[in-house]
Amino acid sequence: MKTLVVYLMSGLETPELAAAAVAGGADVVELGFPFSDPLADGPVIRRAAERALRQGMRTRACLDCLARTRELVPETPLVPMTYSALLEAYGWDRFARDVQSAGATSLIVADLPVDVRPELRRIQLVAPTSTDERMLIAAEHTDGWLYLVTLTGTTGARSDVSPALAGLVERARAVTDVPLYAGFGISTPEQARAAAGLADGVVVGSRPVEVAEGGPEPLQQYVRTLRDAVDSVVAV
Repeated sequence: MKTLVVYLMSGLETPELAAAAVAGGADVVELGFPFSDPLADGPVIRRAAERALRQGMRTRACLDCLARTRELVPETPLVPMTYSALLEAYGWDRFARDVQSAGATSLIVADLPVDVRPELRRIQLVAPTSTDERMLIAAEHTDGWLYLVTLTGTTGARSDVSPALAGLVERARAVTDVPLYAGFGISTPEQARAAAGLADGVVVGSRPVEVAEGGPEPLQQYVRTLRDAVDSVVAV
């Protein structure tokens, strides 16, 4: 069975949205912690981060959001996605303790190289521009699965799945047997199906954030279309 990861921005309404995503078939929920300079994020997630910051969603509030989400979906892996500047300001060791206490299964720090803060348990990212050496190091240090950034650029919907994904999967499989989940530029059921045909799972972010603006019910329905598409791919 292929894995479906759904990204949502942390906010006051996010716990209920996360529960809806899980009801729709999400296996993992990635919770973005808003940041004023999100280098990896496209316009949709940037706008969502700005709204969250206006709501007062600073790091402590995001941890509270995570804890409430954990209450609503006690069995679902929850993965905060953040940036190193937030951890630097909050305190690296303090954050590692508090995020685990709040219910995080793992962590993504989008701009933290694999050889910086290696003691911080987290999911590593690799991209088409990653060298084979860096890919091997990332695979050796990743927590649970390896995040394949399918394209060079920021998050956001694209018309097609990146043509670089097939080669990226092939290179990653040559150095590791950990699960490979593909993200960035995947928004439609058709794209999710295509990506799942190559990788072990897919991460869908910008479009769920957009759909979530309409509330839990539209989000659940949208995630169900992704679930059906991913399930149509036979795992190998």
